[in-house]
Amino acid sequence: MSTSADINVKLAQDNEGIPVDPTEYQSIVGSLLYVAIATRPDIAQAVGIVSKFNSKPSQIHLSAAKRILRYLKGTSDLVLKFQQSEKGCSLIGYSDADWAGENDDRHSTTGNLFQLAGGPISWLSKNQSVVALSTSEAEYVALSTCAQEAIWLRRLLNSLNAVPPGPTIINEDNQGAIAIARNPIAHMRTKHIDIHYHFIREAIQDQVIKVCYCPSEDMIADLLTKPLSKGKFEALRDQMRIKER
Repeated sequence: MSTSADINVKLAQDNEGIPVDPTEYQSIVGSLLYVAIATRPDIAQAVGIVSKFNSKPSQIHLSAAKRILRYLKGTSDLVLKFQQSEKGCSLIGYSDADWAGENDDRHSTTGNLFQLAGGPISWLSKNQSVVALSTSEAEYVALSTCAQEAIWLRRLLNSLNAVPPGPTIINEDNQGAIAIARNPIAHMRTKHIDIHYHFIREAIQDQVIKVCYCPSEDMIADLLTKPLSKGKFEALRDQMRIKER
């Protein structure tokens, strides 16, 4: 199994499907969640999807969960890779969103990932709590979530006397979201966005973070937002620094 999710299968609540034992399903998903949180960001998106159906799973949901198990079995030699550098350890973030990708309620999916010493140390794949009205808005909400994690990681590293100098770079592939984040003045495009997402502007002004444009083909957080083709999945997984021992 070359990917953690089938790009051609869109999972949703399946009221007419063949029901399966919730206890077995929840046991599988619970085990997958542990692995996804601890060591395998490459399955985080797929596990996040199957975990939504714990209360009423059907056969199609169980098949998707078992696919992730087969993927893990086939890639058991993959590990998180880190590397030393004479320039020190840089904390670098990536933020992405899949606009209205949720089949049941059209919520967007946030994908965030941070690398330190070249390897992933923090990652997130989850539904946004608000319904975004555009791609730029979904990306901006994801960017705000990423900024919160950047600030927390900086405080953690500071407690270890290891915080990298200068602002933390967050890579973003949507120019509209970058423009909203850099503009300290609210305008018609952003008046309806909940104010707590706008704190990112203050973090930028205080030079705690710096948002930089990243081409979509290099946006490794894309792997945390939706199923991908085999070629793109493996390429981004490699850029995440999930490699063979």
